Amino acid sequence: MDLLPMDIGPLNPVVEELAVAAVLFALVLLFFVRLVPRIQRVLDEREAATKGTEAEAQALQEQIQIKRAEVAATLADARHEAARIRQRAFEEGTALIAEARADGHREYTTLLTEGHTHLTTARATAEAELRTHAAELASALASRIIGEPIEAGVHPHP
Repeated sequence: MDLLPMDIGPLNPVVEELAVAAVLFALVLLFFVRLVPRIQRVLDEREAATKGTEAEAQALQEQIQIKRAEVAATLADARHEAARIRQRAFEEGTALIAEARADGHREYTTLLTEGHTHLTTARATAEAELRTHAAELASALASRIIGEPIEAGVHPHP
C-alpha cells in the first residue's frame, strides 16, 4: 500500500516500510537518548581531567619559573662574590708586592750603607798603613838613587 494515491515511482513510500522505519528510528533515538548523557558525562570527566592536568602543568611552570629565577639570582650573587674575591686577592697581591719591594729597597739601602762604611773604614786603614810603608819605601828608593843611606822620617800629613 502506497502513502500517496498517485504513481511517483520510488519516491512514494510504502506504509508498512514507513511504519517499520518509524519504529526503528524511535528505538535508535531511545538508545542514543540514554547513551548521550553517558557520553556527555565521559566527555565532561575527560575535560575536567584535562583542565586539572593543564592547571597542574601551569602551576608547575610557575614553580619552574620561580626556581629558575632563584637559580639565576644565586648564580649572579656567586659571580659577584667571585669578582669581589678576585679583586681582594689582586689588591692583597699588589700590597704584598709593594711591601716586598719596600723591604728589598730597605735591605738594598742598608747593604749599600754598610758597604760604604766598610769601604771607608778599609780605605782609611789601607791609607794609614800605606803612609807608614810609603815613607820607608820612599827613603829606600832615595837611598838607592843617591847612594847614601837616608833615614825615613815620618811626617804626619794633614
